[in-house]
Amino acid sequence: MARDKPWIFRTYAGHSSAAASNALYRTNLAKGQTGLSVAFDLPTQTGYDSDDTLAKGEVGKVGVPVSHLGDMRTLFDQLPLDRMNTSMTINAPAMWLLALYVALADEQRVDRAKLQGTTQNDIIKEYLARGTYIFPPAPALRLTTDMIAFTTAEMPKWNPINLCSYHLQEAGADAVEEAAFALAAAVSVLDACRERGAIPPAEFPNAVGRISFFVNSGVKFITEICKLRAMAFLWDEIARERYGVTDPKLRLFRYGVQVNSLGLTEQQPENNVYRVLFGMLGVTLSKNARARAVQLPAWNEALGLPRPWDQQWSLRLQQIGAYETDILEYGDIFEGSKVIEEKVSQLKAQIREEMDRIAKFGGTATQEALEYMKERLVASNAARVEAIERGDDIRVGVNAYTETEVSPLTSGNGSFMTVDEAAEAEQIARLKQWRSMRDADAVSKTLEDLESAARSDDNLMPPSIVCAKAGVTTGEWAATLRKVFGEYRAPTGVSSTGPTRNDERIGALREEVEAASGKLGRKLTMLVAKPGLDGHSNGAEQIAMRARDAGMAVVYDGIRFSPEQIVAAARESKPHVIGLSILSGSHVPLAREVLSGLQKAGLGDIKVVAGGIIPPEDEVALKDAGISAVFSPKDYDLNQIMHVIIELATPD
Repeated sequence: MARDKPWIFRTYAGHSSAAASNALYRTNLAKGQTGLSVAFDLPTQTGYDSDDTLAKGEVGKVGVPVSHLGDMRTLFDQLPLDRMNTSMTINAPAMWLLALYVALADEQRVDRAKLQGTTQNDIIKEYLARGTYIFPPAPALRLTTDMIAFTTAEMPKWNPINLCSYHLQEAGADAVEEAAFALAAAVSVLDACRERGAIPPAEFPNAVGRISFFVNSGVKFITEICKLRAMAFLWDEIARERYGVTDPKLRLFRYGVQVNSLGLTEQQPENNVYRVLFGMLGVTLSKNARARAVQLPAWNEALGLPRPWDQQWSLRLQQIGAYETDILEYGDIFEGSKVIEEKVSQLKAQIREEMDRIAKFGGTATQEALEYMKERLVASNAARVEAIERGDDIRVGVNAYTETEVSPLTSGNGSFMTVDEAAEAEQIARLKQWRSMRDADAVSKTLEDLESAARSDDNLMPPSIVCAKAGVTTGEWAATLRKVFGEYRAPTGVSSTGPTRNDERIGALREEVEAASGKLGRKLTMLVAKPGLDGHSNGAEQIAMRARDAGMAVVYDGIRFSPEQIVAAARESKPHVIGLSILSGSHVPLAREVLSGLQKAGLGDIKVVAGGIIPPEDEVALKDAGISAVFSPKDYDLNQIMHVIIELATPD
C-alpha cells in the first residue's frame, strides 16, 4: 500500500544574532530538516528593542533578536520564502513579526499567497503559562482577529494562529486541562472574529480551516494518542456545529507538536533520548491523529542551550521514524481497540465538561476564566511535584535508580552551547546603525498612522507592514500600541491564603518556620521574584506555594520585574530571604544587579537565593557575587529547598 508522506521535520532554533541563526538554519536544512521553527529572544517576544534597559542581559539568550526589517533580511538570507514553511514562536508581537516577514516577501517579489507557515499568536496561553504577553485581553484579541482576517484574504496558506497547549502541559496541565483550555481558547478567538465582522461570512469557513494547534506530547504515549484523537473529534464537532463548516477538510484538526521538555532531567540526561522517543510515538503512531509537524527537544535541554550536534541527533530520530520504520505504511493501527475507544470516550466527556465550565465564565479571555484556569494549572503542577517528591511518580535517575556511571556525553568539554556575551553589544551596535540610516520623518509618519489606526477599528496589519518597510523597530511598534492599549499583569495562580497541604513533612517545616520566626521577632518572610523578561513562572509559583504552606509570609506578584522594582518591593515588604527565579540564562547579570541594588538601599543583610537552569560555572559566579544558595532542576525536593531557606534566614 502507498506510503504516507512524512510530517514536517522542525528544529526549534535561534540564538545570538540573525546571522548566526541563519547559518544554523541553512545547516539544519542541509541535514534534512523540512521546515523552520524560529525561536525569538525575550526582548523581541515582549516588544522591546535590544538596547532597551529591560533587555539588558537577555539579548540573543533564548532565541534570535529581531529588531527591524534588516534583521529579518539577515535571518532569511538565501532561504527561498516561496518554498519555505516557516513557524515563528511569537505571540504578543505576532502581528509585527508577520509584518516584517510580509515586507521581506514583498521586497523579494514573492507572492503573499505563496507564503506558508505559522505564527503561534496564542495570547491566552501566554497569560496562563509562558508569560510573554504585553496588552490586556481585549486589544490582544483584536490584534489576533486582525491577523486572521488579513491572512484569510491575502495569505491563504498561512496559519495565523497556533493554539498552543504545549505550554499548558509544561505548566502542569493534565490531558483534560490541556485539551479543554486550548479548544476553549480557539472558540474564544473564532467567536471574536465572528463578532468583529472582519471576515466576510462566505470566507469564514476558510478562516476556521486555517486554525492550527501546537500540542505537547509526553512519555505516557497511550494517553497522548487518546488525547489527540479526542481533540480531533471535538474540533470537527465544534467547526461543524458552532461555525457551520460543511467541508470536512476545513474541519480537520491540524496540529504540530513539541515533545515535552518539562520531563527532561538534569540527572542522567542521556536518559532523555528515550523520553523524547516515547513522546514522539504519541504523535506519530496513530494515523488518524498524526502531527503535521514535529519538533523534538535535545537530550541536554535541562542543562543549557543545545549545540548543533544535539539538534542533529533529535532530527535523526525523526528521520529514522519516518524513513526506516514502517509506521507510514499502514492505516490507523488503533481503530477498533476497546482500550483506546474507552479512553477517548472518557476524555471527550471530561473535556466537554471543562469547556462548559469555562464558557460559563464568558470564555477564556475574561478575567474570571483566566484566574480559574491559572489556579487549576498551579494546583495541578503542585500535585505533580509532590508525587515526584513522595516517589509515587517514578523519575528514573531522579527519585529512583540514581546510581550511575560517568557519562561520556557530559564529561570533558561543555555539553551545551553558551551565547557569546559580545553578541548583545554587537546587536545593539547594528540597531543604532539601522536607526541612523533610515528616514526619520517616514518612521514618525508611519507610527502616527499606526496609532491612528489603533484608535479606530481599522485592521492593523496593513499599517504594520508599512511601518516595517519604513524601518520602524520592534520596540517602536510595541510602544505605539502600548500607548493606545496599555499593559497587563496576568493572574499568578498563587493565593496569599493557606495552607493547602497538611501532611507530616509540611508539619515539620511549619515547626521550623515557627521556631525561626520566634528568633527573628516576626514571621519569616520570603519575597519570590522574577527579574528580567523571562515569563516561565512554574518554578517560582511552586516555591511560593510551598513557602506559604510551610507557614512563611510570602510575597509573589508575578513575572517581569526589573532589579529596581525588586529592590523597591524588598524595601516595602522587608523579607528575610529573596528567591530569584530566572530560566532565560541571564541569571548572572540580573542577580548581580539585584544584589548591587540591595546594597545601595541598605538592605544588604537580606539573604538572596537563585533558581533556574544554572550551569556549575555560573553557580560559582553567583555565589562569588553574594548569592547564598543556588538551586537547579536536580533539586526536585521543594521541602529540602525550604529547609535551606529557613536555615539561611535563622539567626545563629
